[in-house]
Amino acid sequence: MLKQLTLTALAALAFTSAQAEDGWTSLFNGKDLTGWKSNEEVPGVFTVENGELKVSGGRAHLFYMGPNGDAKFQNFELKLKIKTTPGSNSGVYFHTQYQDKGWPDKGYECQVNSTHTDPKKTGSLYGVVNILALAEGQKEPEGGKHIKVAAAPSTDGEWFDYLIKVEGKHITLSVNGKVTVDYTEPEGWDPAKELKNMPGRKLTEGTFAIQGHDPKSTTYYKDISVKVIP
Repeated sequence: MLKQLTLTALAALAFTSAQAEDGWTSLFNGKDLTGWKSNEEVPGVFTVENGELKVSGGRAHLFYMGPNGDAKFQNFELKLKIKTTPGSNSGVYFHTQYQDKGWPDKGYECQVNSTHTDPKKTGSLYGVVNILALAEGQKEPEGGKHIKVAAAPSTDGEWFDYLIKVEGKHITLSVNGKVTVDYTEPEGWDPAKELKNMPGRKLTEGTFAIQGHDPKSTTYYKDISVKVIP
């Protein structure tokens, strides 16, 4: 029991020491997946190479569990650096929870997609407010609000800054310092009625998850940090 308590205390101390003076806490150490848990729907999707989180090989999700396995956030700012590759697709979930398989049922997804065939591009609050870049002849998808653009705000092969902020009912997404989504969840919001096949798109509380989308998708993440908003 003493050994277990000591390990827990050390984990908590390491987490606290990672906090910068400005309130940001690093969630990814650039060495391994400490603090994170993959559901291994497809094994080996998440690896660490050269200080970067590589996401490649199929559908799986990597959930932030924290030093004690019970990480939860309600109001926060989350910042990440992300790099897509040609045709790749990924995403960042918040207010979600660990799930063994499938697309996470709980929480919102912030889309990561520069050139995948899905017209909902980087900077979308997926299915709710879509940054939509339709290819020639491509049909506009159903559901949600659409902000039409000529191309994604991210570029394959280039790192971009993603900032996700949740405060109360207000969600803001920014790519390279430019706001893509400024959304306030309506009172009485019922995603089961308002959205197609996304009944869990609702603000509550929960953790973060990174998405591995399909066998042809490879994306990279680094410098993942969170700042809790009191």
